[in-house]
Amino acid sequence: MTSIARARARTLALLAITAAAVALSGCTMIGQLTNSTPRDASGAPTAANTNADVFSIKVGDCLDDASSTGTVTTAPIVPCNQPHDSEAYTSVQMKDGAFPGADAVTTQANETCAAAYPAFIGIPYDDSDLSISYYFPTKESWANGDRQIMCTVYDNGVKTTGTLKNAKR
Repeated sequence: MTSIARARARTLALLAITAAAVALSGCTMIGQLTNSTPRDASGAPTAANTNADVFSIKVGDCLDDASSTGTVTTAPIVPCNQPHDSEAYTSVQMKDGAFPGADAVTTQANETCAAAYPAFIGIPYDDSDLSISYYFPTKESWANGDRQIMCTVYDNGVKTTGTLKNAKR
Protein backbone atom coordinates (compact mmCIF):
# COMPACT_ATOMS: atom_id res chain seq x y z
CA MET A 1 0.00 0.00 0.00
CA THR A 2 1.39 3.40 -0.92
CA SER A 3 1.67 6.22 1.58
CA ILE A 4 -1.23 7.99 -0.16
CA ALA A 5 -3.35 4.85 0.06
CA ARG A 6 -2.44 4.44 3.76
CA ALA A 7 -3.33 8.09 4.44
CA ARG A 8 -6.70 7.62 2.72
CA ALA A 9 -7.31 4.39 4.65
CA ARG A 10 -6.51 6.14 7.94
CA THR A 11 -8.74 9.07 7.01
CA LEU A 12 -11.60 6.73 6.11
CA ALA A 13 -11.09 4.75 9.33
CA LEU A 14 -11.07 7.98 11.37
CA LEU A 15 -14.24 9.16 9.62
CA ALA A 16 -15.92 5.80 10.29
CA ILE A 17 -14.97 5.93 13.99
CA THR A 18 -16.17 9.54 14.25
CA ALA A 19 -19.46 8.69 12.51
CA ALA A 20 -19.98 5.73 14.86
CA ALA A 21 -19.28 7.90 17.92
CA VAL A 22 -21.74 10.55 16.74
CA ALA A 23 -24.37 7.91 16.00
CA LEU A 24 -23.93 6.30 19.42
CA SER A 25 -24.05 9.63 21.26
CA GLY A 26 -27.16 10.45 19.26
CA CYS A 27 -28.77 7.28 20.59
CA THR A 28 -27.92 8.39 24.10
CA MET A 29 -29.34 11.85 23.47
CA ILE A 30 -32.49 10.37 21.93
CA GLY A 31 -32.86 8.17 25.00
CA GLN A 32 -32.62 11.22 27.23
CA LEU A 33 -35.12 13.12 25.13
CA THR A 34 -37.61 10.27 25.06
CA ASN A 35 -37.34 9.93 28.85
CA SER A 36 -38.74 13.43 29.31
CA THR A 37 -42.15 13.88 30.88
CA PRO A 38 -44.84 14.70 28.30
CA ARG A 39 -46.38 18.09 29.17
CA ASP A 40 -49.18 20.25 27.82
CA ALA A 41 -48.85 23.92 26.83
CA SER A 42 -49.19 25.00 30.48
CA GLY A 43 -46.38 22.65 31.52
CA ALA A 44 -48.59 20.12 33.33
CA PRO A 45 -47.70 16.46 32.80
CA THR A 46 -50.04 14.69 30.39
CA ALA A 47 -48.75 11.16 30.97
CA ALA A 48 -46.78 9.38 33.67
CA ASN A 49 -43.01 9.15 33.54
CA THR A 50 -41.98 6.57 36.12
CA ASN A 51 -38.29 7.29 35.60
CA ALA A 52 -38.11 11.08 35.28
CA ASP A 53 -34.86 12.84 36.10
CA VAL A 54 -35.29 14.29 39.59
CA PHE A 55 -34.09 17.66 38.26
CA SER A 56 -37.08 17.76 35.89
CA ILE A 57 -39.62 18.06 38.74
CA LYS A 58 -41.49 21.35 38.50
CA VAL A 59 -43.70 23.15 41.00
CA GLY A 60 -47.20 21.76 40.42
CA ASP A 61 -46.00 18.27 39.48
CA CYS A 62 -47.53 15.29 41.22
CA LEU A 63 -45.33 12.38 42.21
CA ASP A 64 -45.90 8.74 43.00
CA ASP A 65 -42.88 8.73 45.30
CA ALA A 66 -43.95 7.19 48.62
CA SER A 67 -41.47 4.35 48.22
CA SER A 68 -38.54 6.67 47.40
CA THR A 69 -35.82 6.69 50.06
CA GLY A 70 -32.26 7.89 50.36
CA THR A 71 -30.51 9.69 47.55
CA VAL A 72 -32.59 9.62 44.38
CA THR A 73 -31.77 10.47 40.80
CA THR A 74 -35.18 9.71 39.29
CA ALA A 75 -38.75 10.31 40.41
CA PRO A 76 -42.11 9.03 39.15
CA ILE A 77 -44.03 12.06 37.84
CA VAL A 78 -47.74 11.52 37.12
CA PRO A 79 -50.57 13.77 35.97
CA CYS A 80 -52.32 15.20 39.04
CA ASN A 81 -55.68 13.80 37.90
CA GLN A 82 -54.26 10.32 38.59
CA PRO A 83 -53.76 8.93 42.12
CA HIS A 84 -50.40 10.08 43.49
CA ASP A 85 -48.45 10.34 46.72
CA SER A 86 -47.24 13.94 46.79
CA GLU A 87 -47.30 17.28 45.02
CA ALA A 88 -44.47 19.78 44.50
CA TYR A 89 -45.67 23.14 45.78
CA THR A 90 -42.65 25.45 45.97
CA SER A 91 -38.94 25.54 45.34
CA VAL A 92 -36.00 27.72 46.25
CA GLN A 93 -32.45 28.05 44.95
CA MET A 94 -29.84 28.02 47.69
CA LYS A 95 -27.00 30.54 47.54
CA ASP A 96 -23.85 29.60 45.64
CA GLY A 97 -20.68 28.90 47.51
CA ALA A 98 -19.18 25.94 49.31
CA PHE A 99 -21.55 23.15 50.32
CA PRO A 100 -23.02 24.38 53.63
CA GLY A 101 -23.38 20.89 55.10
CA ALA A 102 -26.32 18.50 55.33
CA ASP A 103 -27.68 20.08 58.53
CA ALA A 104 -27.75 23.57 56.99
CA VAL A 105 -29.44 22.25 53.84
CA THR A 106 -32.18 20.43 55.77
CA THR A 107 -32.67 23.42 58.09
CA GLN A 108 -33.21 25.69 55.09
CA ALA A 109 -35.48 23.10 53.47
CA ASN A 110 -37.63 22.83 56.61
CA GLU A 111 -37.86 26.63 56.93
CA THR A 112 -38.57 27.19 53.23
CA CYS A 113 -41.22 24.49 52.99
CA ALA A 114 -42.97 25.53 56.22
CA ALA A 115 -42.97 29.23 55.20
CA ALA A 116 -44.54 28.52 51.80
CA TYR A 117 -47.06 26.01 53.17
CA PRO A 118 -49.90 28.38 54.25
CA ALA A 119 -49.99 30.12 50.86
CA PHE A 120 -50.43 26.76 49.13
CA ILE A 121 -52.59 24.75 51.57
CA GLY A 122 -54.51 27.69 53.03
CA ILE A 123 -53.69 27.12 56.71
CA PRO A 124 -50.47 27.07 58.76
CA TYR A 125 -48.48 23.84 58.72
CA ASP A 126 -48.92 23.34 62.48
CA ASP A 127 -52.73 23.32 62.03
CA SER A 128 -52.68 20.87 59.12
CA ASP A 129 -53.06 17.10 58.98
CA LEU A 130 -50.93 16.98 55.80
CA SER A 131 -47.16 16.51 55.81
CA ILE A 132 -44.21 18.00 53.97
CA SER A 133 -41.08 16.53 52.46
CA TYR A 134 -38.50 17.85 50.05
CA TYR A 135 -35.87 17.03 47.48
CA PHE A 136 -32.62 18.79 48.30
CA PRO A 137 -28.96 19.03 47.24
CA THR A 138 -26.46 16.50 48.53
CA LYS A 139 -22.76 17.16 48.79
CA GLU A 140 -22.30 15.24 45.53
CA SER A 141 -25.08 17.03 43.61
CA TRP A 142 -23.91 20.39 44.99
CA ALA A 143 -20.54 19.80 43.32
CA ASN A 144 -22.45 19.53 40.02
CA GLY A 145 -24.30 22.83 40.53
CA ASP A 146 -27.47 21.60 42.28
CA ARG A 147 -28.84 24.32 44.57
CA GLN A 148 -32.58 23.56 44.42
CA ILE A 149 -34.83 22.61 47.30
CA MET A 150 -38.17 21.29 45.99
CA CYS A 151 -40.91 21.12 48.62
CA THR A 152 -43.67 18.51 48.43
CA VAL A 153 -46.87 17.97 50.39
CA TYR A 154 -48.58 14.64 50.99
CA ASP A 155 -51.43 12.99 52.89
CA ASN A 156 -49.85 10.32 55.14
CA GLY A 157 -50.40 6.90 53.59
CA VAL A 158 -53.23 8.10 51.36
CA LYS A 159 -53.13 8.60 47.59
CA THR A 160 -54.46 11.93 46.39
CA THR A 161 -56.25 12.61 43.13
CA GLY A 162 -56.16 16.25 42.05
CA THR A 163 -54.28 19.05 43.75
CA LEU A 164 -53.94 19.79 47.46
CA LYS A 165 -53.84 23.53 46.74
CA ASN A 166 -56.20 25.29 49.17
CA ALA A 167 -57.03 21.96 50.86
CA LYS A 168 -57.24 23.84 54.20
CA ARG A 169 -56.70 20.70 56.22
